[in-house]
Amino acid sequence: MLLLIVGCATVAIGLVLLFASRVPWLGHLPGDIHYRGKNTSFHFPLATCIVVSIVLTVVLNLVMRWFRR
Repeated sequence: MLLLIVGCATVAIGLVLLFASRVPWLGHLPGDIHYRGKNTSFHFPLATCIVVSIVLTVVLNLVMRWFRR
């Protein structure tokens, strides 16, 4: 059973990574840090990380409550 859950989670993560580049606002929210210097550039999606964290927390809490029944 555990192997099945890990396999499904791996497939789900792979699909999310595959289709994440097609979401136009992902990585370009206000609050994301962009720095472009003369020879360097730096990008840290701070606001995107917070939004993804909140969404995953809600989804995982709902899944855990569903499995406890």
